[in-house]
Amino acid sequence: QCDLSGLWRNEQESLMEISAPRDDGSFQGKYLTRVSLSGGCIRASPLSGARQELGEAAWPTFGFTVRWERFSNATAVFVGQCFVDTGGKEVLATTWLLREPVGSLQDDWRATR
Repeated sequence: QCDLSGLWRNEQESLMEISAPRDDGSFQGKYLTRVSLSGGCIRASPLSGARQELGEAAWPTFGFTVRWERFSNATAVFVGQCFVDTGGKEVLATTWLLREPVGSLQDDWRATR
């Protein structure tokens, strides 16, 4: 089985720390972007999410939202699944969307990455 809690590092060297999921699958944590780690004034941003109840599945799915603090008006959401690779290393495979505010409905097309 794969355990979501702990410290995670992505390919861009950003860090994410996830608390142990509660009985209902919800969890909290913090996300530090690479920019935060490079010595800038950016602080850790809070994240909150939920893990799908495992039942008989060994590889849980999950989703979480990051509310960037003090440096961006954007919101990011991540969805993914937790695996253990052939070497025994836990891996989070995720997809993310980042939504930035725009000034009008006409500019909506460029608000999501």
